[in-house]
Amino acid sequence: MSSNTTATANPLSNQPIAKLMVNFAVPSIIAMIVGALYNIVDQLFIGHAVGTLGNAATNIAFPLSTACIAISLLFGIGGASCFNLTMGAGKTDKAGYYIGNSITMLTLCGVVLSVITLTCLNPLLKLFAAPDDVFPYAEEYVKITALGFPFLLITTGGAHLVRADGSPRMTMACNLVGAVINTALDALFVLGLDMGMTGAAYATIIGQIVSAVMVIVYLFNFKTVKLTKAHFIPDFKVWIRVASLGVASFFNQIAIMLVQIVMNNLLKHYGALSEYGESIPIAVSGIVIKVFQVIFSIVIGLSQGAQPIISFNYGAGNYKRVKKAYIIALTGGAIISVISFIMYQFFPRQILSMFGSASDADAELYFEFGVKYFRIFLFFTWLNCIQPVTTTFFTSIGKPLKGAFLSLTRQIIFLLPVLIILPKFIGIIGILYSGPVADLLAGIIAIFMAVYEFRAMKRLENTPQRLKSI
Repeated sequence: MSSNTTATANPLSNQPIAKLMVNFAVPSIIAMIVGALYNIVDQLFIGHAVGTLGNAATNIAFPLSTACIAISLLFGIGGASCFNLTMGAGKTDKAGYYIGNSITMLTLCGVVLSVITLTCLNPLLKLFAAPDDVFPYAEEYVKITALGFPFLLITTGGAHLVRADGSPRMTMACNLVGAVINTALDALFVLGLDMGMTGAAYATIIGQIVSAVMVIVYLFNFKTVKLTKAHFIPDFKVWIRVASLGVASFFNQIAIMLVQIVMNNLLKHYGALSEYGESIPIAVSGIVIKVFQVIFSIVIGLSQGAQPIISFNYGAGNYKRVKKAYIIALTGGAIISVISFIMYQFFPRQILSMFGSASDADAELYFEFGVKYFRIFLFFTWLNCIQPVTTTFFTSIGKPLKGAFLSLTRQIIFLLPVLIILPKFIGIIGILYSGPVADLLAGIIAIFMAVYEFRAMKRLENTPQRLKSI
């Protein structure tokens, strides 16, 4: 099959961009929201059943979930981008290897991460800054959820591969079924059977197992290419190519994980020096991060929905369609970001109340710090859509180095240094002010990089070139 025939036959090349964005982005958004709910649902039930110490424990465990997401995106986004770029270039004989090898790596990495976590559990929790009164709860939770890491990676990473096959609704279904099961079992185990952290952990992994099984079943019925055993046999060259296009999203999540670890340690240290103590700041931070994740998952869903459209049309040399998909994703992200900014500024106490409260003696301190956290740390949240949409854009067009650099700007280049420096001068409040500083600077860099890339793309429109190698 010629590349021109492939491009013409594929709806990614000729259907209206707005229609494609609805078809791909809406299921992606729902899938991302549902994925974010895995963590926040546990937090909701634990907050009411266990209290502040339970909320703090889930925040201590959160870097491990972020590590799972990082690996999932490395081989999920990377595999999906390679697959769509290859299909766009008409090289269907190569495409299946990117899907099969990505699934193989997701499975292997999940097993390795689970073993490492269970073997080094106590040192890891200490590294993540678990206070003495929080440590038992975190240990109880993680020693169970770690068993589900292989299924979590297959679900999260495999969802991108399913969507790349033109089945965004199936991606949504895989995540939705798991989340519904998780929520129902949380209610049963945590509240009904009073199983506390253990119940929440079991509810989580059962939902992940069901979702992973749905992804695996779909692979046996892959639509675009027929997957065979050969596609799943490890191929180092395929891994390198997949990882090169997924590395931007991977680094972004690893950066988030590192910042989470540093922030937990700083909150513990400076919290002990303040009126709030060690546990309240850590508990509040976990709630704020997860609430932000749920809202921000809509932005991520928009960018991921645009990924197959951008990748295919860039591979086919249809640069105008690439630009239009990017603009639609960015516009939708901007609208969501502004709405979330309004929520964080005007309703922070109401949001916090959804997750229970501290003891009566600490309740006012809990809400006082939580309100400050929402209003200060997320002040420039209305700019946050620019960086992830642009990072995914660079990954989608096969320019991973630019995507990787951009993914590091907010978390590592800007947030981490400010996070360490400011508290030395203004205490724990300095941690909160690090957020808007990093958001503003990262947004500015993303704008400049996107403008430069589209100017370069504009010059190619009159002399379109096909990608010579994928």
